[in-house]
Amino acid sequence: MKNIIIAVCLVFVAVSCKNNEQTTTVVETEVKEIAYASFGDEIQAENALSSSEISEKYQTMKAGDTLQTKVLAKVNSVCQAKGCWMRLGLDNDQEVMVKFKDYGFFMPKNIADKDVIINGKAYVTEVSVDEQRHYAEDAGKTEEEIAAITEPKRTLSFEADGVLLIEE
Repeated sequence: MKNIIIAVCLVFVAVSCKNNEQTTTVVETEVKEIAYASFGDEIQAENALSSSEISEKYQTMKAGDTLQTKVLAKVNSVCQAKGCWMRLGLDNDQEVMVKFKDYGFFMPKNIADKDVIINGKAYVTEVSVDEQRHYAEDAGKTEEEIAAITEPKRTLSFEADGVLLIEE
């Protein structure tokens, strides 16, 4: 009987001395605050389409179609006279020409290769052969260059009412 009591006590001591550490994993995430410079109407950064998503949407649009949307893309070039337009890069080496609603605001001229979020109306225009030839003539192109224009040109366009320039 004495041996049973000693055995029970030893089991009790062994169980009570067991290391009951609970391991808790703490995951720290760094939240990077993004600073924006705002131009035009005040807009929010959330729910912007990527350049590949808007590129897909443009593929299904025809001349005259419009789409109210928000897009995040990289600036390829900006008007160096006033900042009154910019070209944004899309997938497949496409560009979208962005103008600003009612010329209500302009962008800085030194933002090439920076990311922007634009809000407004995406649309497609088609420039006729005659109109393209007229522009080529105005630009001083040669007769051969003008004669080489034989097909209407599909242009991806966007009228922005607000822009967020991502500052890094």
